[in-house]
Amino acid sequence: MAVFTEVSPTEASGLISDLGLGSLQSLQGATSGIENTNYFVGTDRGDYVLTLFERLRFAQLPFYLELMRHLAERGIPVPAPQADAKGVILHTLKGKPAAVVTRLKGRNQLSPQAADCAQVGAMLARMHLAGLDYPPHQPNLRGLNWWSETIPVVVPFLANAQRELIESELAYQQALATSQAYQGLPQGAIHADLFRDNVMFDGPKLSGFFDFYFAGCDTFGFDIAVCLNDWCIDLATGQLDPTRAQAFVAAYDEQRRLSDDELALLPALLRAAALRFWTSRLWDFHLPRDAAMLQAHDPTHFERVLTQRRQSPWQYQRPSSLTGTPAA
Repeated sequence: MAVFTEVSPTEASGLISDLGLGSLQSLQGATSGIENTNYFVGTDRGDYVLTLFERLRFAQLPFYLELMRHLAERGIPVPAPQADAKGVILHTLKGKPAAVVTRLKGRNQLSPQAADCAQVGAMLARMHLAGLDYPPHQPNLRGLNWWSETIPVVVPFLANAQRELIESELAYQQALATSQAYQGLPQGAIHADLFRDNVMFDGPKLSGFFDFYFAGCDTFGFDIAVCLNDWCIDLATGQLDPTRAQAFVAAYDEQRRLSDDELALLPALLRAAALRFWTSRLWDFHLPRDAAMLQAHDPTHFERVLTQRRQSPWQYQRPSSLTGTPAA
């Protein structure tokens, strides 16, 4: 949530008034993240988040915003987009696409324990199930096609060993994507970026998921892998914590039973998720954009994670007593 576009209180007040959200009392730029301009907005009626979209186009945004509205209507705790009198939830501010959503209560859990991971896993499964009847389809825009286009752009910045690692992993993932088992994996709308800083806890209880602007249609297993690579690792080394990982996947499996192919391909999907974020961080680090408050993430973190997933594959062990619904 960097600030690329400055918004004045007067400019924000106009949109807040149009949405019937009361009178503006506070406007504060948010400093985390690197994709969009975000402001925390306080009014006499509640707390909201104002987002100006810096990369996504008007034509792309209905998928994300309508998905959030769809999930909120089905009881998934996500920020609810605010509509004007005509029901429109995609707006314009300073010539850019904009949205205002409810602000979730609580704070991030940046040092998660097994119980926290279990809550995230269970809610992720509920989210996947709730999205099964969401009709729009948009591919994961940071999926395999994007990796294939972007890796050649960042390779010139890499040392030889890094270049060999990223190119060999891309070749592995390209081959995997053509396999029958992979093509048969359950798919649907996924969050695709559900890191610790995109989940809120109100005390010990999970209070919501947010930042759906990397969402798309992809395998549910990839979404699980993205989470495991952040929620269930030692950040210093990238090593997976088997206790937290087991708790996360078991809780997910209780809500939406994983298929045999999903279980078998989970180690490969963990590698795919690491490759995705190493690639995007390399891109942001070496080809940065200007922003008033911008801190690019360290790309070497996901280089370590990818190396760990290749060297030490992890496999979920389903408890014999576990029950659940068939994979969707």
